[in-house]
Amino acid sequence: MILDGIKKRNFLVIGRVGMDLYPDPAGTSIAEASTMAVGMGGSSANIAAGLVKLGCQSALLTSLSDDAVGWYCEGQLDQYGIDRTYVKRITGEFRTSLAVTETRLADHQTVIYRNNAADFQMTLNDVEAVDYSQYGALITAGTVFAAEPSRSATFRAFELAREAGLPIIFDVDYRPYSWPSQQEAEQVLSRAGALSDVIVGNDEEFGFMAGDIGRGLDKARALAGSSAAIVVYKMGPEGAVTFANQQEIRTGIFPVTALKPTGAGDSFMAGWLASLAEGREMRDAVLRGSACASIVVARPGCAPAMPVMAELETFLASHPGPTDPC
Repeated sequence: MILDGIKKRNFLVIGRVGMDLYPDPAGTSIAEASTMAVGMGGSSANIAAGLVKLGCQSALLTSLSDDAVGWYCEGQLDQYGIDRTYVKRITGEFRTSLAVTETRLADHQTVIYRNNAADFQMTLNDVEAVDYSQYGALITAGTVFAAEPSRSATFRAFELAREAGLPIIFDVDYRPYSWPSQQEAEQVLSRAGALSDVIVGNDEEFGFMAGDIGRGLDKARALAGSSAAIVVYKMGPEGAVTFANQQEIRTGIFPVTALKPTGAGDSFMAGWLASLAEGREMRDAVLRGSACASIVVARPGCAPAMPVMAELETFLASHPGPTDPC
């Protein structure tokens, strides 16, 4: 059922869209910047953009501020071909996220402005207005659970998606600055994980859910043995371990000269799901997701750096990788 939903190639993505500013040219620090480039960002919007670029359909469910930054994001969603039927404008002091981030590795700085974040104002009414039957799968990143009313609304969306037969795909995406406390984050993210069919996270995120970084792999394995059908445990330069069909699939990465550390996880998710949607085997799909991650860290921006299919195929044909799995 899970792969059947993914193969419909039509995804409902819950979570934030934002504006990214980054100093131009690459390598310039924020403190020394005289010119900034602009692009769409936000984990959920990045995933949605990556999916569309690879031939799938995606719709975003979120709230944004009724101001120039929110209007910019709406325009970007339209340019990427992301359905924004369920993107709601809100007024008041709530603001769409703004990230200022550097395209460099050494002393990398990213500053994210999320005070009174507009996306946290997604409500029960918003998620109950969605026609879930038109989608094949639901995707969300963990940030949506960091505050109310977005938290309760997303858990309600999980219920409605389940009733409609949609698999639930959960990117842990733990960002400490969004949460009131570590304990609350651990409890809420663990609850979300237990309700999900597919869970993707890195070693630190699974370690956080387990209460100990050293027990992250055991936590991923336990989730795959209980509630989740597919779990991807990412280990950065050491590759990934994917738990599916009672198998542990270990894969390497595609080394590149990275310009920045950001955007890799979102691009991996889009590339991996788009490859599964094409009917590719799990190992191949994970490797293609890893290739997408490598492409993005070697380019400025997040959503703008996501590859289209031709770019992905060219990269795979010319790269000597992947590395041997650990």
